Formats: sequence, C-alpha cells, structure tokens
Amino acid sequence: MKAVSVHEGELTVVDLPTPEPGPGQVLVAVTRSGICGSDLHARVHADASADVAVEVDYDRFMRRAHHVVMGHEFTGTVVAYGPKCRKRWPVGTPVVALPVLKRDGQVDMTGLSEQAPGGYAEYVLAQEAMTFEVPAGADPDQVAMTEPLAVAHHAVNRSEIRKREVALVIGCGPIGLAVILMLKAAGVRTVVASDYSPGRRALAQRCGADIVVDPAVQSPWEAYSRPATHLSSAPDYFGQGIDAMRMLRRVRGVPWKRVMKVAERAGQTPRGPVVFECVGVPGVIEDLVTHAPIRSRIIVVGVCMEPDTFRPTMAVNKELDLRFVFCYQPHEFHETLEMITDGRVDPTPLHTGTVGLDGVAQAFDDLADPERHAKILIDPTR
Repeated sequence: MKAVSVHEGELTVVDLPTPEPGPGQVLVAVTRSGICGSDLHARVHADASADVAVEVDYDRFMRRAHHVVMGHEFTGTVVAYGPKCRKRWPVGTPVVALPVLKRDGQVDMTGLSEQAPGGYAEYVLAQEAMTFEVPAGADPDQVAMTEPLAVAHHAVNRSEIRKREVALVIGCGPIGLAVILMLKAAGVRTVVASDYSPGRRALAQRCGADIVVDPAVQSPWEAYSRPATHLSSAPDYFGQGIDAMRMLRRVRGVPWKRVMKVAERAGQTPRGPVVFECVGVPGVIEDLVTHAPIRSRIIVVGVCMEPDTFRPTMAVNKELDLRFVFCYQPHEFHETLEMITDGRVDPTPLHTGTVGLDGVAQAFDDLADPERHAKILIDPTR
C-alpha cells in the first residue's frame, strides 16, 4: 500500500505491506484522514513528547529516529477482520474508530507509534471494540472530523459549563474552532473568541462565536457585558460578601447559611467565565491567570511542548480552577459522531483543503500559515 512516513522530520511517500489485522482488529480502507496540530508538533517535538510519555509508563510514543505513518483522525470502510472478531459489519461498511490498538497486551496510539501505523495511508488497522458504524450517506469529509471534535466535546464536558455562563475561547486554530462548535452545540449562549489572525476570526464567526475579538485591538475580558458575578477586584469580592451577610442577617428567621448555599449552587455567587486555552505556547497560562476574574475556570486544551511557568499565588488569590484535558471517553467519541451525522454540529468551516498522499508534505508547510488553512484532509485515493 501507499503511505506517508515521517523520519527525522521528513515526510515521504513510501510503499509498505498492507497491514494484517490481529485478534480483535479490523482492516479499514481509508477514505479520509485529518492532519492534526498534534501531528505538526510530533514531527518536530517527537522526542520531547516521548520523554513525557515515558513518565506515565508509555514507552512506545514515536521518536524522530523512528519511521512512523501518522494520522489518528480517520474514517474509511471495512475490508477484513482478524481472529476473535464479532464481524459486526459487512465488508464495505463505512466506519470511524478511536485511534488505539491493543496487541499482545501492549496498547499503542494509532498514528503516534511505530507499532501502530496511522491513517496517512491507503489502509489502517482499528480495534473492533473501538470502531463505530457511520450512518449511510454521511459525508466522509465531516465524519473525518469526529476525533478532533471529540477532543473539544470532552473539553466542554470537563469544564462543566452551564448554558448561561460566558465562555472565552483563546486561540482559534482547529481545536479552538472545534471547542466553539461544541460549546454552541451544548447551548452555551455567550461564546467570546479571541485570535490575532483575521482568517481564524472569520472562521470563529462561521463556527458560531457570538463575539469575536482581535486581542491586539480589544481585550477579550472587556468584549462582553460582564455579569455582576464577574469580579476582578479583591476588595469588591470581599465587600460583596459583607453586603450579602448584612442583608441576610438583617431579617430574623432567615436561614442565611441555607440561602448562601442555594445561591452558590445556582451560580449567583462570584464566579468568572469559563476560559478555554487553545493556543499551547509558553506564557499563555500565566496571562490567563493574571487577567481572569475571580473564581474563573481555565480549561487547558492547547498542547504546549515547552516548559512553562505561572504564578500559583495569583491563582490561589483568585481561587481559580485550572483543568487540563486529554483525548476523550469512548461514549464522547460516539456522541460526537452522532452530533455530526444528525446535523447538530457542522464542522464544514474547519475543512479548508484536501490533498492526496503526495501532497501531505506541502500541506504540513501550508498549515503553518493561519490565514490559509484550518484543517487539511487527506484522500488516499487522489
């Protein structure tokens, strides 16, 4: 089969044997595969990522010296099954799968491990238990977005955002745009998107952002009508507490503790917006910690490949929540597929180009320009 292999940062079209499905695995003919920001990072920073993976007992992450077929966002059709499969779908059925493989007790990340070649190829292996049928007639260009949108779906779930809360999306690259799509699908009423790139700001609007900001011109923290619960001043925060206690204790018989607990559960006590960090470069977390209102929730979705610092004292003084997200659960992946195929989420704005296998190297270069592309898909049949 034809595939694109990366070695020492160089992407090359190569001929490889078509993989044989092992126990519990299915062979899939790739229809579309997406180029992910993680692939761009891994091409350059593979060794650093592998070193971190080793610290969580995963020693099979790709390194620069390896020959790796990347591609963990893919959809295709069933070709054949390995042993011990239930053979759930007829040959030719369109499917999408989580990018993980298990063989001989070892688990590999498809497209990010030398042992699990990914979707930059004519064929790819998937775990039958992690594979889902795609409804007939679904657009493969859209279905190929299931994996990145599942990351965004998980990030929104982890944020525990309520529909009436304000969401700030900092960075409108592919993952930031995906987060905007999933926030709107979740019914969040006010989504503020911030990016320096005019092209990405235009895409953010197409994805449903209610307010789009150029941070060189306007601060995203001042771009929306602040609710009374969004406080940045410590004296205002403490003063509001004093005023509330004075009012509640003025009336005899009022169960003030119970009232305050109800107000807290209803979101009526001081709390800031829910902020999604989708940039992934050093200094961004510190900037958010510095400028976020008191009791904001910061959800780190961007993958920063370098050491970074922030001031814990500032985060403590503001009682900020700092949450990091990684991947998704299988049910979130399937929910994302359902949202795409039933029309609740339209990922079309993310799709800015399609190439064949021989165009992958140039596509990596093109994706460095935020004004030209968001998500480039690979069609191995081109």
